[in-house]
Amino acid sequence: MGFWDTIFGRSKPAEPNLDALFALPTAALTLETSAQMHPTGVGAVCFRQAEGGPFARLKKEITALLGGSEPEEIRDDYGYTWLVVKRPPEDMSALCTDLHAVNSTLEASGFGPSLLCTTIGLRSDDNRGLALVYLYKRGTFYPFAPVDGAAQRRDNALELQVRALVSGDLPIESDVSRWFPVWGAPGV
Repeated sequence: MGFWDTIFGRSKPAEPNLDALFALPTAALTLETSAQMHPTGVGAVCFRQAEGGPFARLKKEITALLGGSEPEEIRDDYGYTWLVVKRPPEDMSALCTDLHAVNSTLEASGFGPSLLCTTIGLRSDDNRGLALVYLYKRGTFYPFAPVDGAAQRRDNALELQVRALVSGDLPIESDVSRWFPVWGAPGV
């Protein structure tokens, strides 16, 4: 940052820190013990996909990195692509390693500017869904708790409770206006 950036109030944008994904197993354990929220074993990487052959080759590379387990590809109503990775719910470490590998591969292949977020799904004993969402461009997490996708309602009280519970485990996004909803996120 230069002198003029300081004078005009410009700040350096936050850098993504994909290694923060490795803190998710600890946060999931905190949520299991404190809020009875259990991992679903589903995680996903969301990005704006470029069409064509390069992505097909990239998907083959990702499949090889995941030990031959091809991620499911879902396109949402907003034009984003989700690469969905599934592991046994009790193996959060493997899921986080796989999500890190997917993000790193996309980033190394020039998709970094297109990466939006990474999610992991959790579900409560009373069947409430929750996603821990990693904002790629901010390097932070936030909770998203949908109540009714059709009516686009979310459980703000649960989101704030989860923020308080995992703030020691994860870098939480302090600006709640950036806690955008990820309706239809896989695994939630």
